[in-house]
Amino acid sequence: MNGFDLIAHCLKAEGVTWMACFPANPLIEAAAKVDIRPIVFRQERGGINAADGFSRQTLGKQVGVFAAQDGPGVENSFGGIAQAWGEGVPLLFLPQGAGTDKYSIAPNFSAVRNYEKITKLALSIDDVTKTAREMRRAFHAIRQGRPGPALVEMQRDVLSQEVPENAMHYEASKPMKYAPNRNDVKDAVAQLLSARHPVIWAGQGVLYADATAQLMTLAELMQIPVITTMEGKSAFPDDHPLALGSANRTAPKGVYRWLGLSDTFFAVGSSLTRTSFGQDVPDGKFMIQSTVSPEDINKDYEIDLGLVGDAKLTLEMMIDEVKAQVGEAGRPRNDELHSMITQTRREWLEDWMPILTSDEAPVNPYRVVHEINRAVDHDNTVLTHDAGNPRDQIMPFYKASKTPLSYIGWGKTTHLGFGIPLMIGAKLADPSKFCMNFMGDLAFGHTGTEIETAVRAEVPITTLVINNRTMGGYDTKMPTAMEKFGAGNQGGDYAGMAMALGAKGIHVDNAEGIGPAIAEAQKANDNGEVVVIEVATRQDTRFSQYPELLKQEK
Repeated sequence: MNGFDLIAHCLKAEGVTWMACFPANPLIEAAAKVDIRPIVFRQERGGINAADGFSRQTLGKQVGVFAAQDGPGVENSFGGIAQAWGEGVPLLFLPQGAGTDKYSIAPNFSAVRNYEKITKLALSIDDVTKTAREMRRAFHAIRQGRPGPALVEMQRDVLSQEVPENAMHYEASKPMKYAPNRNDVKDAVAQLLSARHPVIWAGQGVLYADATAQLMTLAELMQIPVITTMEGKSAFPDDHPLALGSANRTAPKGVYRWLGLSDTFFAVGSSLTRTSFGQDVPDGKFMIQSTVSPEDINKDYEIDLGLVGDAKLTLEMMIDEVKAQVGEAGRPRNDELHSMITQTRREWLEDWMPILTSDEAPVNPYRVVHEINRAVDHDNTVLTHDAGNPRDQIMPFYKASKTPLSYIGWGKTTHLGFGIPLMIGAKLADPSKFCMNFMGDLAFGHTGTEIETAVRAEVPITTLVINNRTMGGYDTKMPTAMEKFGAGNQGGDYAGMAMALGAKGIHVDNAEGIGPAIAEAQKANDNGEVVVIEVATRQDTRFSQYPELLKQEK
């Protein structure tokens, strides 16, 4: 057994069943020999994004893996790993190294030196006897604390050597969970109970901790409304009476109202990272932050009370403390609060319903979102947006169901085209679900050829492209360039391209055709076909934003 064979056995021991890769790496053959399925993507980023989507959909219980060749393969992988780092996604990157006689000499590209700032751990195997040890270190780093990617560089001259029998033993890693100080939990609960307008801010840490049920219980016991972050969308059902919606840079009206109104702010499973693709928390609040990463506390906000630990363990401790302070049944239903949430949501939808149901032609993208909501079974669907206007348009309005992971929110780092390979990974993680990504024409241009990967790998997903033949909103940012030279205006037959790649392509030119097209796609996916729906739309720069509510009097 050589080093590559041993790495394949380590992956098998860690529960890896498939591996994304491109284009050549000795590990591909070694993995296939132990029945780990290699799927070759059309480019490095596509493979990494699919491994990323797989890890998200399994909540890191199974870790997505990507293998690349040395040189350009490592260089071209940077954006995908940076996305996983910025988004906090558990991922293992296994690039081949040029060899111990070359990798430290310019211009050979050192994966360790160049990736150490965007991975939790970056290692290079320079001795074949260290293979199992370095793999164990990498998986341990991935599974502990804040999720994120790790890198193990496989030097070709080292890993091609035979492994001594005494260096073959491997034990799979296990996650270690910890809880906050009990007195801090007691203080946090007391503060929330004494607040006039508390609000809960739930991040993706709630999802990774599998703590949706605990979050719902705490919100109901304390009668506190809940906002989910973009990455935390589906950690709390959008149809719950205490749900305010998700906080992208667009959001339902209730998100803005309670961000402005609240006097005590409780973030759970959230790093509270300031991002231009999310909402900032206004000043003047008592800030409580529950996070698995102590370095998150006092990073972007001054935190009054920090709770370091796993989100589920933290919420369970808080539930016990609420019951101890106010009784087993918790607080009685707050009819005034429920009425205010309902009224705010009603006002918001009344404002938007004419746009959501408009028959205008070309179709506006909000009508597409409305038809998606009407057409899919939310409990049995996994949906994601893409970067840009499609994210800002669908995030407020798509209804995340009571099923966690029914929506994959992303965009703290916002790579166009992420949605297609992301859905390939999500479908591999849960083949029973209808998996669909919602994207613009510009995003399709980045990763559209991965449709062929889905066809070849027999992973039946649906991609819905809204084609307005321009870069949405850029006419106000570069008017001269667009008017004088047509910069940013693009075109293409994306459904036709899908058909050329072996998928089913559906063209839709009017609002009435959207629902039937989605139904046709669901049936085709059930029959094993990959589908691209292309809807001819108009540019629309109306967004669900209410910044004036952030400054309201408490």
